[in-house]
Amino acid sequence: MSSSLPPEKLSPIELRATAGLASIYGLRMLGMFIILPVFAFYAEHLPGGDNYALIGIALGAYGLTQAILQVPFGWLSDRFGRKPVIYVGLILFAIGSFVAASATDIYWVIFGRIIQGSGAISAAVMALAADLTREEHRTKAMAAIGMTIGVTFALSLIIAPALNRLIGVPGIFVMTGVLALLAMVVVSRIVPDPVVSRFHSDTEAVPGRFNNVLHDPELLRLDFGVFALHAVLMALWLVVPLSLRNAGLAADSHWQVYFPVLVLSMAMIIPAIIYGEKKAKLKQVFVISVALLLVSQVLLAYAFNSLWGTAVALLVFFAAFNLLEATLPSLISKIAPVGAKGTAIGVYSSVQFLGTFIGATVGGYLYQHFGSSALFAFCGSLLALWLMFAATMKAPAAVRTRMYHVQEMDTGEASGLSRQLAALPGVHEALVLASEGVAYLKVDMRGFDEQGVVQLLGGKA
Repeated sequence: MSSSLPPEKLSPIELRATAGLASIYGLRMLGMFIILPVFAFYAEHLPGGDNYALIGIALGAYGLTQAILQVPFGWLSDRFGRKPVIYVGLILFAIGSFVAASATDIYWVIFGRIIQGSGAISAAVMALAADLTREEHRTKAMAAIGMTIGVTFALSLIIAPALNRLIGVPGIFVMTGVLALLAMVVVSRIVPDPVVSRFHSDTEAVPGRFNNVLHDPELLRLDFGVFALHAVLMALWLVVPLSLRNAGLAADSHWQVYFPVLVLSMAMIIPAIIYGEKKAKLKQVFVISVALLLVSQVLLAYAFNSLWGTAVALLVFFAAFNLLEATLPSLISKIAPVGAKGTAIGVYSSVQFLGTFIGATVGGYLYQHFGSSALFAFCGSLLALWLMFAATMKAPAAVRTRMYHVQEMDTGEASGLSRQLAALPGVHEALVLASEGVAYLKVDMRGFDEQGVVQLLGGKA
């Protein structure tokens, strides 16, 4: 990468890497999300599809294999290379899509979704992004890639009804399989090959750090939060499409509710995010958002089969959901020790996918045997418990993570430099890892003297 570029600008290689990896991430998540608004209708016509417990398993099955395999895939990418692991993951996803497309009963759909989830490339994609970006731009690259989740989810809700009318759910599965194969071309032709692949503590899980992360009460609160958030999301997709249909809105027209709800909810969260960050009020915004999620469940339960009632409840739900989806990763970064950030994110992501599986599976079982009231009670209970955890969490420090390249040094020199950096104004935590050639700092931007860091690092930051 060109060192003559202004430090605030991404190089052409970094831009290519970020755009290419974001598209791969997005295409893959599209395959996960796009069936949510229409699958319950399709499953009704499959053998076994009259059992909502099985429909729930089919919706959430990918989450189980994602949760189990995501961190191991990241480790495999350290050993065998980023791109080979990503190719394998995309092939598995494509195979799972084609299996689901050709399914003759609900059980084969479940099998296909399990295979889809086994292509757990998220950690490998993030590790490759870290290989291809300079330390000072890595956070921006990761944020751009992570944003594709929200964009893809919104796009899925809007276009799924139209695609269902044109090609049906089997056609949607075929389309996602083809897109996965095309993503392999993007990996090969657009995403650059890294000059050097090395381990990155900010994006990858460190085995020795799991014990610390799993015993940190503040991180566990956030892990439970993302579990509950995605469990509730998946459970709702078993009943929300049915509620709209029962209210008289044809399945192909459900986008007329989803589109304005998503646009309005996105507009509503921007001031809240700015206020939380600028005024150091993240905890207050966070707790209010969880409370709104709980309110949305009450509204959905009372407005079931009412078009306008469901639309209003969905607006409340998605405003809170989108805000929390954006805030949770930020809180993980603020709370996790700088040397365990990648481990904390790995646990967080695995728990998130576990939530999708549990939410869809338990939600389907409850709806099948006890009706929609039991499903909403399950969601409400999870959110009430989360609200209690959120209300009693420590207010996160108003800090951000900064990374700097450091010269080659031994571990003793790295320890000494860590202590010197930690003593600088505005630095809350500092860790220099000689093996990675990186200094990780957690800083308060209001009192942070970055020039002092640059001078201490010998102008090599």
